[in-house]
This record gives sequence, C-alpha cells and structure tokens, in this order.
Amino acid sequence: MLIHLVAGARPNFMKIAPLYREIQKHPGIDCSIVHTGQHYDFEMSQSFFHDLELPKPDFFLEAGSGSHAQQTGKIMLAYEQVCKQDRPDWVIVVGDVNSTLACSITAKKLWTKVAHVEAGLRSFDLTMPEEINRMVTDAISDLFFVTEKSGLDNLMREGKRKEQVHLVGHVMIDNLLYQAGLLERTDVSAFATGKIKPDNQDYAFLTLHRPSNVDEQSTLEGVLRALSTISRDMPVLFPVHPRTRKQLELFGLRLPDGVLQLPPLGFREALYLWKDARVVLTDSGGLQEETTALKIPCVTIRENTERPITVEMGSNRLAGNKEQDIVAAFRSCLDDDPAGYNVPPLWDGRAAERIIKVLSGNVAQ
Repeated sequence: MLIHLVAGARPNFMKIAPLYREIQKHPGIDCSIVHTGQHYDFEMSQSFFHDLELPKPDFFLEAGSGSHAQQTGKIMLAYEQVCKQDRPDWVIVVGDVNSTLACSITAKKLWTKVAHVEAGLRSFDLTMPEEINRMVTDAISDLFFVTEKSGLDNLMREGKRKEQVHLVGHVMIDNLLYQAGLLERTDVSAFATGKIKPDNQDYAFLTLHRPSNVDEQSTLEGVLRALSTISRDMPVLFPVHPRTRKQLELFGLRLPDGVLQLPPLGFREALYLWKDARVVLTDSGGLQEETTALKIPCVTIRENTERPITVEMGSNRLAGNKEQDIVAAFRSCLDDDPAGYNVPPLWDGRAAERIIKVLSGNVAQ
C-alpha cells in the first residue's frame, strides 16, 4: 500500500509527523510526503521539517502565495501530475487549509481514496475559509478520523456511515507528547530564546495571525490595547507571524512596551516557552488543543471555535476580539487551578497508531 501524506501549512507538518513515524513500523506500507509549498517561507515551513524529524519531501509543489482560488488551483494542477505519476492507494489530508481541500478534490477525481485526519470539526462560520475547506473535504472523503465527540456528531448529522468514521484521538497531541519528551533531553541554551524564560518567571505567551483579528485596523488596535493592559500584569512573549507583522507595518501600529517581540519559532522552541506560561493567548486552533492536553490556561481571541472540547475541558476561554472581553478572560484564568482541568478521551499519543491500523484494514476495499 502506498500512502501520500499531504502537508502544506505549518500545522500540517505537526500532524503528519506522527503518521510518518508510525508508517515506518509497517513494512507493508510505503509513503510519500507531498509538500504543497502553501507556506513557502523557510521560517514557517522547512525549519518545521527539521524540528519534527521529517525527511525531505518526496514531492514539492511550490504553490506559493496568491488568492484562495489561485493557490488552490496551483496546488490542484501540480498534484494531479504527482498522483498520475505515483498512483497512491490512499491520500491522507490533515486539517483544514487550502492544501487539504485541493489535494482531496484532485485525488477523488482520479479515483483515489481519501482519508481526512481531524475530520468533522465545525465552527459553523462560513466567513472562515477553513470552514469551507473542512466541509468540502468531508463531503468527498472515504474515511474520517475524528479527534473529539463533536466531530462524530457533526459527521453523523451530515449522513456519513458509521463504518467510515473513527474516533482515534489527535495526531497533534501525538506530536506534542513526542516533542515534549525530546525537549526534556534538549540543551535549551542553544535556543535563541534560551535566556528569556529564566528572566520572566510569570509570563503570557501569544500567537495572533487570523484575518479576523489582524486585517481590520480598528480590531487590531483593540487587541493591542488589551495586550497593553495584560502586559502591565506580566510580560507577553509574542513570536510575530509574518502576516501580523505586515499588518502592523501597514497600519503604522507598534506593539505595547510590555510585549516582547520574537521571530517565528520552530515547534520545539515555541513549546519550551508556552508550556510554562501562566496563560496562553491565541487565535490558533492547534494551540487551543495543545494547551488543553497539557492543562495550560488558554484565552482564545476568536468569536467561535471548531474545537468545543477545549472549552468543555475547562482550560480554554472563548473571549472574542474585543478589548474588555480579552482582558476579562485573561484575569479569569489567573484564578484557575489547572489541576481541575480535564483532558479529552484518547488524547494519549496513540492516534497515529489507531489511524494506520484502520487504513491497513481497508487496503483491500
């Protein structure tokens, strides 16, 4: 059996890494890594392959930037040639980025089976491009690997057959636990940020990049005011996403003095910082889940989440992007005892093992 593992944007790499490692344990399964090039900046892409111990991709599609339609179209055209050449038995797509959508459509039109990892998640917000990608990918996939119960419920409502849908846990958490183990054996003095944590015993960690937060000047100004207030309580460590840096420059805005600007970080170096943060502030879907797995208080700067289990477990507060609401959620977190948080079922580091077991059983179908 030949499997294609598709990665295009930063979160994808974290999700395919556990699958790649698990496949190496099965001599009857070969895999090719397809890097679509959706994130083409070295800091946001190739460095992650190094951190995650992934080999050089077998195929690099060089999609680059562009509108959603341009990027999706470029990936589809390039991946069609790869599929015809390599003829995979299964294509595994992960998450909800343009690469997920483009490669699943292309594969299905070439009569190749598609498995969607992280299937069934829904924000019910069609202004999010990721929601459209999730819905379309789930409309045509053959197998659905689900991270949480809400995903099961959504797929059943959408008419999927029970035998197609598998609650397996979360490959993102597989990667997190694996990387946390490696971090314990890593000389962190080599990190560019190695001196930051000892100098800041109590700190918040921030990621911010979604268009809904950074593309409108008034919204971004409100978020910055909230960060200014928070940074008077504790420093805020902020690896600045290229999109956010661009918008700050466009609007002529500067970060508050208490926000420490960092470059984009590799996975392990970011984990080194946020795993010991007093609070994580984010608009990232993945970081909502990772903080839940490690019982770190999290404030999500979004109006909705497609990962409701993170709120149900107690660690995540959905704050929206208004100044006063962000500050209120932050201060509420400070009163928490993280020992009272819960971790979702099957978030135990074995999701990839369950996925490959199911795929192995479907080889003849």
